Amino acid sequence: MDTVLKSGTIAVERKNFIFDLRENPRGRFLRITEDANGRRDSIVIPAPGLEDFRRVLDEIIAAHREAGEPQA
Repeated sequence: MDTVLKSGTIAVERKNFIFDLRENPRGRFLRITEDANGRRDSIVIPAPGLEDFRRVLDEIIAAHREAGEPQA
């Protein structure tokens, strides 16, 4: 059984993203769940990979900002 250590939710357009930092006997991990009209998909990132995940996400955010507004 997983223990939820911290949880947060964000809404983007018609999707909700649930972020759960969890722990079980095998270790600690982040579960990100996308809920779109009742359909749920999740990814799990083991805790040792969280800093790398953040680094890549920061790089992608920077590239998005540098690219400017999307073309119509």
